[in-house]
Amino acid sequence: MRDTIFATSSGAPPAAIAIVRLSGPEAFAVAQAIAGPLPLPRRAALRALHDPRDGTLLDRALVLVFPGPRTATGEDVVELQIHGGRAVVLAVEVALAAQPGMRHAEAGEFTRRALENGVIDLTEAEGLGDLLSAQTETQRRAALRIAEGGLRANVDRWTDCLIEIAARVEAQLDFSDEDDVTTESSAEIGTALAATATEIARLLAAPPVERLYDGIRVVIAGPPNSGKSTLLNALTGREVAIVSDISGTTRDRIEVPVERGGIAYLLTDTAGLTSTPGDVIERIGIERAAAAIASADVVLWLGDDAPSDRHHLRVHARADLADRAMVPANCAISLSAKTGDGLEDLWTIIAERARAVLPQEDMLTTNRRQRALLAACLGHLQAAGVDDFLIIAEELRGALKALDAVAGRSGIENVLDAVFSRFCIGK
Repeated sequence: MRDTIFATSSGAPPAAIAIVRLSGPEAFAVAQAIAGPLPLPRRAALRALHDPRDGTLLDRALVLVFPGPRTATGEDVVELQIHGGRAVVLAVEVALAAQPGMRHAEAGEFTRRALENGVIDLTEAEGLGDLLSAQTETQRRAALRIAEGGLRANVDRWTDCLIEIAARVEAQLDFSDEDDVTTESSAEIGTALAATATEIARLLAAPPVERLYDGIRVVIAGPPNSGKSTLLNALTGREVAIVSDISGTTRDRIEVPVERGGIAYLLTDTAGLTSTPGDVIERIGIERAAAAIASADVVLWLGDDAPSDRHHLRVHARADLADRAMVPANCAISLSAKTGDGLEDLWTIIAERARAVLPQEDMLTTNRRQRALLAACLGHLQAAGVDDFLIIAEELRGALKALDAVAGRSGIENVLDAVFSRFCIGK
């Protein structure tokens, strides 16, 4: 018989309330041993909790029972809403652990059982993991779309479509000489496959979900003493970089994560770019600055000369100085990090560029695992565009296998541990 698992599924104590969740075949029996007669399903009732070993009163709690399979895990589930003090939670958990067939849940095990019991698929589990780690509003919205079955609905629809086409192909292979089987050409089959291939290709062309979590890379670059570190401090609202009139003060990259307007950014201050570095350390700093610029989503160029790349955003910094009152015609913005003038306008421009490379609010996003499998599926569909029903049938089998792996219906054993290792114990 499968173990019954338990864990505190609310936040870490102390707290006003702690929710201890049980799931598995012995959930009701153990709950009854501790709480006495159980309430009706999905009806909360106040019960005194006693340790079955000696009858000691543990706490008074609200008890709810949820018969499977219509539960979060697909199994019988009990929730004990107890007082959230550390000693209370520990006493209840110790009493539960002492019951036969009970053990403490591992990280993500409740969600893993939901997957195994068909309550959710792997894409929804991954979306839930992203939801638990979301730190910005855009991350939350993107994760919620996946956790609520957005990608699953598409995968199921594509699967149904390909199964129907596969049946038509098999009919041509095995029963084309029968009077009641409509003869179809490979071109007609190819047209039917093209619609699904186009949808998958469109999803693969969208920005990946990793862009939301890695953050938009904003690099501040320019020659020495051009105000880069001062601008970094102004954009972050705190002193994260040393500011000095001495040339070459910043010798290495300084990276600061920032969340603004629901978008995650990684701001990077770099060493001043010069063709005559003073020493080997400064030269290494310049090399690292060049690498940061090459991988940036947005480059803020603070030099008085035009940037080498037209996509770089030329910023006229230190506009509060008397000798910098004249703004060059080809600058995108003029600002003063010292007075704050122009900073909000700069953030507006940065946000506009960020939105151009991030998934749109109503757009599905995919992670690296999902994209690799969808790309494999698309490759099979493209390879099926031939005038040979045997090859078409084989490629369709490959495409369907890839879609099954996306949803977690096959070939996923080696990825489950990695997926659920991000979850907390009570989830």
